[in-house]
Amino acid sequence: MTTITRLPVIVGFGGFNAAGRSSGHRGYERMIFESLSQPDRTGLIASLANLMGDSANRTSDAALERSVLTGTLVRRIENTYFPVEAAPLSRRAQVIGTEKSPIRLSISNRDLPPTLPEGWKVVSQEAGLCEIEVTGRQGVAVESTQEMAVQAAGQLPNGFNPGSYYRSTHHPRGLQLNILAASDAVKSTGIPWQTICEQVAPDEIGVYSSSVMSQLDPTGFGGMLQARLRGERVSSKQLALGLNTMPADFVNAYVLGSVGATGGVTGACATFLYNLRAGVEDIKAGRRRVVLVGSAEAPILPEIIDGYAAMSALATDADLRKLTGSDEIDYRRASRPFGENCGFTIAESGQYVMLMDDELAIRMGAQIFAAVPAVYVHADGFKKSISAPGPGNYITMARATALAASLFGEEKVRRASFVQAHGSSTPQNRVTESRIFDEVAHAFGINGWPVAAVKAYLGHSLGPASGDQMAATLGIFARGILPGIKTIDAVADDVHAERLRISTKDQELGVESCQIGLLNSKGFGGNNATAVVVSPLAIQPLLQRRHGAITWKGYLDKLAPVTESAGKYLQEADAGKLNPVYEFGIGMIDEQAIELDSGQIRLPGFRNAISLKGCDGFDDLAP
Repeated sequence: MTTITRLPVIVGFGGFNAAGRSSGHRGYERMIFESLSQPDRTGLIASLANLMGDSANRTSDAALERSVLTGTLVRRIENTYFPVEAAPLSRRAQVIGTEKSPIRLSISNRDLPPTLPEGWKVVSQEAGLCEIEVTGRQGVAVESTQEMAVQAAGQLPNGFNPGSYYRSTHHPRGLQLNILAASDAVKSTGIPWQTICEQVAPDEIGVYSSSVMSQLDPTGFGGMLQARLRGERVSSKQLALGLNTMPADFVNAYVLGSVGATGGVTGACATFLYNLRAGVEDIKAGRRRVVLVGSAEAPILPEIIDGYAAMSALATDADLRKLTGSDEIDYRRASRPFGENCGFTIAESGQYVMLMDDELAIRMGAQIFAAVPAVYVHADGFKKSISAPGPGNYITMARATALAASLFGEEKVRRASFVQAHGSSTPQNRVTESRIFDEVAHAFGINGWPVAAVKAYLGHSLGPASGDQMAATLGIFARGILPGIKTIDAVADDVHAERLRISTKDQELGVESCQIGLLNSKGFGGNNATAVVVSPLAIQPLLQRRHGAITWKGYLDKLAPVTESAGKYLQEADAGKLNPVYEFGIGMIDEQAIELDSGQIRLPGFRNAISLKGCDGFDDLAP
């Protein structure tokens, strides 16, 4: 008897990055702006302007378009983050006082250390001030500033503050972004979340999301770790909110109110795909029927930039000048995948997708934006350098391509597939990743394999980077236009591109030629992942065959009002009315009202019970 594996399909998606909002394909449209019709350009500019608020210049249509375009994508770090020309810096110094010439200090009584350092003597105390004499060698921290060596980043649209849309007090920026991104994805489905919950058991829902760098700004780990050295107090929230699992926890606690499965899987820069794999495998195994998958990261901080710059991983201003031979830097072109480049560009982003199994999606009339039959993850084996690429990515790319060929035939893979490259914009990546693509193309008889690299527009957002790829892929399925790598003049000579099609202009292929996307991601430590993502055009015939003509007609009847409802949300979002879901202290479960027996557990507020029966797959071991 053949076992039918449930197919994970994407029924909603959303998020925010340097290109804007992901739902409604707005962020994708920003990347292919030059290829849009004039009406579509006008609609996109209006949507982005509403997101940017007062920062968008509305004195004329031309001024508005100019300010929106310059205030999005990769650009010089804005002062709202920190002044790159004078970033805060503390210098340690030694001062020396002698018995004949002691150093005299006047400090507030409140600032007097509880234990006086060696060589300190209180001379007098009056009017709230202490007079101190210091002898011997004393270490001091001198507050100063320094120009940042790295000044480019993929920032959220100028003027867009995610924390202003809900009560975000004490929330790190990454978690603010997380709330908005998850809400955007849930609302984009066009189906109320409560309606979805009524169709499944509470334990058939899952949430998988995390961040790589945790929350390192002052309201998270950053503030906690710096507190003692800065003479500040640690707050009660900094440790808890700093955890890298908080993105999933926030979604469960404040967006969905879910009691289902949860987890935060991290795999360096492949983190989004690692979480996607967890959700996909859960659905395929029948453990979950609805899964929200995502990642959020806000790493545009001097300390994080210093860390990656110390590894020679980032494109510094000095290296960009050497690369172009000019003292003038075009920060828009700092990220240069597969071209002459010198390092990646850090970025912030939050991206989510909602998946259902195909039966539930069709029964509910859900929009199907794509199917994700598999995500492959492999390590590199023994390594000499933890940051160097390795053989694991050969395995993930080959397995993903082989699955696509098995499901749809090698001919369709040859004529209707494309690659979303990791494309980090480092000299090493352009050689090693392109060689993998070229070798896989050769093995499967592919010539002119279209390759996109959206980090050219967005920068590298670390954990959500493959979520940025996913959002762009869904747009490609809808329009058939592959964003070109417009930040390079030409493909570098050492790129293995014999069988690849890497273009500096948008590739207008048509939806017929954009049916299978292979999303590739590589991370420090040997974290390699490749996802197979299939367009609605390719998957609909398979679903019709699986579920039958009558069921499919019923699905289309239910789909129309769902699409209309989703369209209303997108119109509101375009108008700047995001209204994210943030249920703080609302709908909490009364534990005294939980009903429990040997067969099930029933929670107040949930229509369906959680079954306690069955052997969880170990039926052959049961007595």
